[in-house]
Amino acid sequence: MKLEALFQNPTALPTAPKVVEELISSFDKASVSTEDIAKKVSTDPVLSAKLLRLANSAYYHVSRSIGTVEDAVLMLGFVTVRTLVISSGLVSGFKTVPGLDLKQFWRYSLHTAVGAKWIAKKTRDNTDLAFTIGMMHAIGQLVIHSAMPEQAMQLDKVAGPLDARRLDAEMASLGYGFPDVGAELAARWKFPSTFSDAIKAFPQPLEHEPFNRLAAVVHLAAWRARVTEAKLSDEEIEACYPTEIAEELGLEDGVLVDEMPPLEELSAGLEELVK
Repeated sequence: MKLEALFQNPTALPTAPKVVEELISSFDKASVSTEDIAKKVSTDPVLSAKLLRLANSAYYHVSRSIGTVEDAVLMLGFVTVRTLVISSGLVSGFKTVPGLDLKQFWRYSLHTAVGAKWIAKKTRDNTDLAFTIGMMHAIGQLVIHSAMPEQAMQLDKVAGPLDARRLDAEMASLGYGFPDVGAELAARWKFPSTFSDAIKAFPQPLEHEPFNRLAAVVHLAAWRARVTEAKLSDEEIEACYPTEIAEELGLEDGVLVDEMPPLEELSAGLEELVK
């Protein structure tokens, strides 16, 4: 199935919740009133409830209880609220996906997101973009599994969805990989091109000209999330450490292992996002 045909399949393309679509369009606007955003989020009761639980979670350490969406937007800031609502909207867009352990998939995606945010802070890149792109970077897997479950399950036998060899298996079998699918989905959902570009480039950021810093940040975060998920030993981690990409971003050697806190710790309080 060609990439274009994949997206013609009615089961492949989940619809983004309306409020998510509106928040995506806000990336291109110079200023957005917090009142306006609060109103829009309030129209979706599921996302509103999720946002309030997140705003009151241990992750944000707020000093008083946040009771309304307006409070959440004022307390957390528009950009954070947008990041949270888009991320949880992505999760709710895919309820069941044949042959994929969604719980594991979203845990891995959340771990990549918090890892990307931590790395971006170190490298002085945009932490909110890094988080959202980290959350979305593997979403093409969901589209492939939804649109062609039989082929996807055949691929799963060769290399599981989180296996480092997965992309090669997809390229050999389909002629494209999950990053191409994810980049196309981001474009169809009208995310700014920053998203599609980073998602497409993240597996091999050094091969893209010009060097895409966000793609490199997400590459490192996804690597860290994968080795955590696979419970690799110290020796195995050292053997596959992405030294070249880390150096290109100006990170000191070993920082992803020696300095980065455990991903469970970085994501503590945000688990609500992936429920």
